[in-house]
Amino acid sequence: MELFSTAWGDFDLVRFPEDRRGLLRAWDAADAYLLRWLADAGGVKGEPVVVGDRWGALTTALAGFGVTQVGDSFTAQEATRVNLRRNGVDPDAVRLLASRDVPPGRVDTLVVRVPKSLALLEDQLCRLAPSVHAETLVVGAGMVKEIHTSTLALFERIIGPTRTSLAEKKARLIFSTPDPGVASQHSPWPRSYELPGGVGAVSGRTVIEHAGVFSAERLDAGTRLLLENLPRRGGPEHVVDLGCGNGVVGLAAALGNPEARVTFVDESFQAVASAEATYRANVPEGGDAEFVVGDGLAGFARGSVDLVLNNPPFHSHQATTDETAWRMFTGSRAALRPGGELWVVGNRHLGYHVKLKRIFGNCEVVSGNRKFVVLRAVRR
Repeated sequence: MELFSTAWGDFDLVRFPEDRRGLLRAWDAADAYLLRWLADAGGVKGEPVVVGDRWGALTTALAGFGVTQVGDSFTAQEATRVNLRRNGVDPDAVRLLASRDVPPGRVDTLVVRVPKSLALLEDQLCRLAPSVHAETLVVGAGMVKEIHTSTLALFERIIGPTRTSLAEKKARLIFSTPDPGVASQHSPWPRSYELPGGVGAVSGRTVIEHAGVFSAERLDAGTRLLLENLPRRGGPEHVVDLGCGNGVVGLAAALGNPEARVTFVDESFQAVASAEATYRANVPEGGDAEFVVGDGLAGFARGSVDLVLNNPPFHSHQATTDETAWRMFTGSRAALRPGGELWVVGNRHLGYHVKLKRIFGNCEVVSGNRKFVVLRAVRR
């Protein structure tokens, strides 16, 4: 097992959920570069705030300073708890905040792992900027392909003068000097848009999205194909919109079958907030819905679900992987009752039909086009 070596010790780290094949590390060159720079610069000031820590590597290494971690990922929080325990640190020694929680009132050291979503970065910086002062140490980190001119422009506009480091092992650092003269900016999120026609029960409905949620401000082609082919069902049943994003698919299920109980699940706090806002905007009488931030269907009782609707992600940050889809499919089989169904949309080239046949013993192609395919598997 390769250890993560830092100025504050060597750490045994894993991802959460753990990679089935053990091929993916729980840190990268950007994490290592940032911590090395902090040590060379004389360490941290006060109690650091770490934003967007992907697997808890930064938080675990800096735990001795009384870290506050801010992030949008439930699985990142769980990875942090796991890695703290693996390295003999009480998880209560750090403060774990979701992206929509109130940030600390004063920040002396701000460490930012640049997220994939520019919108999420904008929202995070806007929320934290009022807590930053002229002497705050602000340093960001990311792989070279994650840091763009637009990334630097956000730091410059919201925090103050910004520059970058030289690249090392395809990683780069961002340094911002807080400027008290920069006016505080309110986050422009959430935003809303109207769905197009031709997508069943949700045609013309309003979608509300918080920053960083997949397919912002438009209906993506895969979800549209799934909406056009959703099963027509009736009667009391439990439907799960798994990986719900902005909640459009679960909303369609709720509007199509008012007797259904719909559970919206995602590992993103922003996504679940978006799904709830979208649902409340379109089902004012309330309906029967639940909104869960969690690790897929973990914790759902076996045989408790009648229908799962799923558009699984196939990226984990910059890595292309089927780990998340595999967990979603196996979790769905466990949670579905006999005769229950899993409906999946995905890119044709991902070959989800192979995985579904292995897990369920069956898979039917419901619809497709040149790029996407809708699949149905039944729990026998």
